[in-house]
Amino acid sequence: MELTQIRLLVSDFPTVYRFYRDVLGLRPQFEAESGPYAKLSPDTGPAAIALQDRTQMAGILGRLGAEPEGYRALVVLRVEDLDAAHTEYISRGAEFTRAPGPMGDRMRVAYLEDPERNLIELQEWLTLRE
Repeated sequence: MELTQIRLLVSDFPTVYRFYRDVLGLRPQFEAESGPYAKLSPDTGPAAIALQDRTQMAGILGRLGAEPEGYRALVVLRVEDLDAAHTEYISRGAEFTRAPGPMGDRMRVAYLEDPERNLIELQEWLTLRE
């Protein structure tokens, strides 16, 4: 078995697409701002975030169920410099729900939401102390 992607089902595809592309700076495999599907990747590593229009998926399945309340997903992105990423994303319009701070002694994290309230955790891994 091979995991190929994690896909977020979104209601406002263009807004969420622009957030991941323009605010977080992920690179689309192909331009698809109007949807119904896109896959976006960071500059490094094989990981990717896929977006799928919720209405289209409901049509494929015949139903999808009610919109869930609260957070529906947690996307985790590793950054080299959390403070720099925090400042850059704020300048691009991101609003953080938690500013950069420690998470134990091994990493620092900050949290923000995408336009559909999916939670995003930015991680900066710290050098371990000897």
